[in-house]
Amino acid sequence: MGEKVYGLLGRKLGHSWSAPIHAALGCADYRLIELEPEELGAFLAREDIGGLNVTIPYKRDVMAYCDVLDPMAEAIGSVNTLVRRADGKLYGYNTDAAGFCFMAQRAGIGFAGKKTLVLGSGGASRTAAACAKRLGAREVVVISRSGENNYTNLGRHADTERIVNTTPVGMYPNNGAAAVDLTAFPTCAGVLDLIYNPRRTALLLQAEELGIPCSDGLPMLVAQAKESAEYFTGKSIDDAAIAEIHGKLAAQMANIVLIGMPGCGKSTVGALLADKLGRKLVDADEEIVRLAGKPIPAIFAEDGETVFRDWETKALSQLGKQSALVIATGGGCVTQPRNYPMLHQNGVIFWLKRDISKLPTDGRPLSQANPLDAMFAKRAPMYAAFADHAVSNDGSAEETVAAILSIMEEPI
Repeated sequence: MGEKVYGLLGRKLGHSWSAPIHAALGCADYRLIELEPEELGAFLAREDIGGLNVTIPYKRDVMAYCDVLDPMAEAIGSVNTLVRRADGKLYGYNTDAAGFCFMAQRAGIGFAGKKTLVLGSGGASRTAAACAKRLGAREVVVISRSGENNYTNLGRHADTERIVNTTPVGMYPNNGAAAVDLTAFPTCAGVLDLIYNPRRTALLLQAEELGIPCSDGLPMLVAQAKESAEYFTGKSIDDAAIAEIHGKLAAQMANIVLIGMPGCGKSTVGALLADKLGRKLVDADEEIVRLAGKPIPAIFAEDGETVFRDWETKALSQLGKQSALVIATGGGCVTQPRNYPMLHQNGVIFWLKRDISKLPTDGRPLSQANPLDAMFAKRAPMYAAFADHAVSNDGSAEETVAAILSIMEEPI
């Protein structure tokens, strides 16, 4: 027999981070395997299967092809890990359960005695519901589009204390949507969203705004992969690998967003950062010019600042939903609170602080029309509200880049 086949089995897998996770766990041959439903049976009959993860829409379908089902997978009714063992039999497991428990514990979200709402009714929903029950939830309600409990009668569950989203609502590229409005659940004190792209869905952004403990699905993805890799290899892997891989992936996925006064060095620092990290640098002002079809001074002169800000928001909505970019923003993007979630959903936001006396004004309509010290006094609180970190850019650009990279290397 030739090389064993390892990979992720699904129908459409363009968004998956499983391959780099498993590469970090020691499986360099792990690949993405996209199949149509009619191809499933023949593929799973292959004798060269080593280990497979399974995702939408096949987590239930593959159960029929398993010779042996792990009790956890059987109880949940969902399989996300397949292994062809030496006896030739195909074994089915559910490692999502371990991943879910890790994610909840990491976020400090317990379920003991809590009423829990699980949004969605697919394979991931069954895992979330089973785990919530195992962790002591006093009641678990599954919300589907057409079942007894659906999105039209959520009012009967206003006393919900935990919410878990297992639907794809809000997942890239359809960022910005949420299956529910958290203000309808005044006692909710924990939100988990299995989506990991974007890192902060609209649901999680609202949870953050309301001060509700929450987590995206990346910790679950890494933790379940670790357990899957143990089934694939038959060897134990230290849990410390989860934190290490999660931190590296989170940093790799994150946009580095630069904000600050006009002329503070965002483009220069951004270019250096992009070069060092091998990333693409995108300039929000250039994106505005591309969308509007004319230079920024012409937009101000012909259409006014309000129209310019609308173009800016459109540009940031397109850039912010992407991953692993360096984004240099316009100096005034912070004047529009609506821009914050667009930059925050996938980004780590750095405020470049530069002495006002060093700021140029040429070609900058607002800088020429307003005293810079007055503009800074007005905007400084806005920059502070947007920023995750403030970094001085009064020295060399190289020093500023080194400071940003140091922060990005810290555990997330």
